[in-house]
Amino acid sequence: MATSTPPNAAPNAAPDATPPGRSPVDPAELIADPYGAYGRLREAGPVHRVTGTDGRPAWVVTRYEDVRQALGDPLLSLDKRNALPGNYSGFALPPALDANLLNMDPPDHTRIRRLVSQAFTPRRVADLREPVRRTAAELLDAVAPDGRADLIAAYAAPLPIRVICDLLGVAPGDRRDFRGWTDALVAPDPQRPSAAKEAVGAMLAYFGQLIARKRAHPEDDLLSAMIAARDDGDRLSEDELMSLTFLVLFAGYENTVQLIGNAVLALLTHPGQLAALRAEPGRTAAAVEELTRWDGPAPLAIRRFPLEDVTIGGVTVPAGETVLLSLAAANRDPARFPEPDRLDLGRSDTAHLGLGHGIHYCLGAPLARLETEIALDELLTRLPGLALDADPAELRWRASMRTRGLIALPVRF
Repeated sequence: MATSTPPNAAPNAAPDATPPGRSPVDPAELIADPYGAYGRLREAGPVHRVTGTDGRPAWVVTRYEDVRQALGDPLLSLDKRNALPGNYSGFALPPALDANLLNMDPPDHTRIRRLVSQAFTPRRVADLREPVRRTAAELLDAVAPDGRADLIAAYAAPLPIRVICDLLGVAPGDRRDFRGWTDALVAPDPQRPSAAKEAVGAMLAYFGQLIARKRAHPEDDLLSAMIAARDDGDRLSEDELMSLTFLVLFAGYENTVQLIGNAVLALLTHPGQLAALRAEPGRTAAAVEELTRWDGPAPLAIRRFPLEDVTIGGVTVPAGETVLLSLAAANRDPARFPEPDRLDLGRSDTAHLGLGHGIHYCLGAPLARLETEIALDELLTRLPGLALDADPAELRWRASMRTRGLIALPVRF
């Protein structure tokens, strides 16, 4: 994104050019420092019409109350068919992967979410506590003798991958390069423009074979239950079944990888907060909420398209244009959180939007919270002397404005 207009500009006016060197939404800065970049937009006004790197317009919403209300507004559609022709240029998935909850409105969204939400009830998530703890312990036991590790590759990534595969019923021998596939979609390599297409093809082939095996030999797992729901009651189309499998696997671990990595980095760069958490390990669940507010996995919510002209923060947004809700800006809004840029694990008010709000609230949020809580507890218990093994300024972030996550997190212990 490179240019913006004042909040009171005419809705359909072309954006004014931002003076060179003063762009408040430079793409590189949004990756390196989304809180500073979106924060400047928030201070300048509640809603900004910007021009994306693809040359298409979008509206960025920055303030907590506006973002929270917009997240639950039924007039803001997730269905790409409600975008103005030529206005939206998101990556085009084939129908077999595109018919998922991130592209749906009620009633289809309600029907499909009700089915899969059975896997994430508080009771079922609570039943996963000990299996998650055992997996975390195994991963840390494997690296403990080395004294050094990349905590993303050795811990933050494999932990949620194992958990979600166990939930779906994917046997260890059947697991593939899920992280490589999702990296190709979320943070594409400009040197390999064909990588995203190749990843989609690999996922289609893999999920097709996996569903066929589960249909032939059903077990007591989520994927078998979803197949049975389709085959017995015809409640899911084949594309919906494939897309839902993709989404549960993708969203079931992608956000959690970033959440764990960002949380560990936050603690290692705030030694006073780390010491306080070590002194009171029973506070880890509450700490996860503040860590999510302070540096969550998603700077932006999934894009929306108004079904009719809507007013957000006093600004009229035309029907069909792209609306981007900045969770990063909302979670650091001083009108909602005192001293929002300060990490405070003792903060009593942590009503953040880091995992969304409304009917599109993150389906796997209870599981992500549980995994992050256990990941931190086990890490601080099993790796004494844990410290960052690199200059924080030299850490590399994934090249994506949609997700906030480290490529690697070198630590010593």
